[in-house]
Amino acid sequence: MQPGKPNPRAGQRLNAEEARLEYADKSLPDVTRRYRALDPQDAATQLWEAAVADVRGGHLDDRPLYWARLKLLSEQPSRAARARAERLSRGWDFTFPPGETGVLLTGFDPFHLDRDIGQSNPSGVVALALHGTRIAGACVRAAILPVRFADFDRGAVEEWLTPAFSGNCGALGMAMTISMGRDHFDLERFPGRRRSSQTPDNRGVYTGASPQSPLAPPGLAGPEFLEFSLPARAMCAATGRWQVRDNRRVETVERGTVVANILADIADCTAVAGSGGGFLSNEVAYRSLLLRAHFGRRFPLGHLHTPAMAGHDPALLTDLVAQVRRIVAAGVAASSTGENHQGR
Repeated sequence: MQPGKPNPRAGQRLNAEEARLEYADKSLPDVTRRYRALDPQDAATQLWEAAVADVRGGHLDDRPLYWARLKLLSEQPSRAARARAERLSRGWDFTFPPGETGVLLTGFDPFHLDRDIGQSNPSGVVALALHGTRIAGACVRAAILPVRFADFDRGAVEEWLTPAFSGNCGALGMAMTISMGRDHFDLERFPGRRRSSQTPDNRGVYTGASPQSPLAPPGLAGPEFLEFSLPARAMCAATGRWQVRDNRRVETVERGTVVANILADIADCTAVAGSGGGFLSNEVAYRSLLLRAHFGRRFPLGHLHTPAMAGHDPALLTDLVAQVRRIVAAGVAASSTGENHQGR
């Protein structure tokens, strides 16, 4: 189906994301049809739980959840029902056990789907694999974010993170947002406020931003750069197939590329791209740090870029998930012993 063609399932018109479903069904039937037997009364929660059980059972694939969610959302009878199904099928209905320390991890949906309809996102696999597990004595809860500018513009990140960051979900000991990145793991030290990527989101939306014309997201006020609070030294020592780097490189209007030692080094600069780039990975890092400051909380928080992956590679994902577990364990252990969060 093409964007704008009537949706026979709900009398709605397909958005660009849903319009890929027909091609995905033809190209990836075993992926798109993996989750079928869901109770219509509780389908969103069952979908999330089925995906978690599937990945934790060894089927390291986030794509069945993504495509099944799109089908589910296209069938919702109202905007309110759609919003509820979106939140529940992404894992945003959670609490930490009373009296226990919690760790919150967030991943992203697959993207670049017009380039490769079979693309997976390692960060989504990590979220599903580690949700509900215990790492270094802490209870992990995870959720998955959309790759859509409109959701970020309407404040979905802040809406979904607020219960955990405000303390309403229990004792949060550490939080880390995760996305797919470069050739190794990168802890992104200095998120920037502005968008500069010319990559479209999953609905084919371009913001008009570019490296030559970086743009602040609508209504997002704050400093040009923020600094994470993760125990980076300990986390960078986590062993595995890839390096774990403390990335301090940013792009600025006034000085071009800067490798900053401390936040004061770039305090007078206008952001082009933060350490995490100029797309939604960088933006979730920035928004989450700003929200933590709003609530006056001090738990360790920052962003991790995973190594990039072409398509879907189960062997790579096995190694990647195992190393993320070690990275998180190192962070939890260092935080519990009071290591300097900046980890210099």
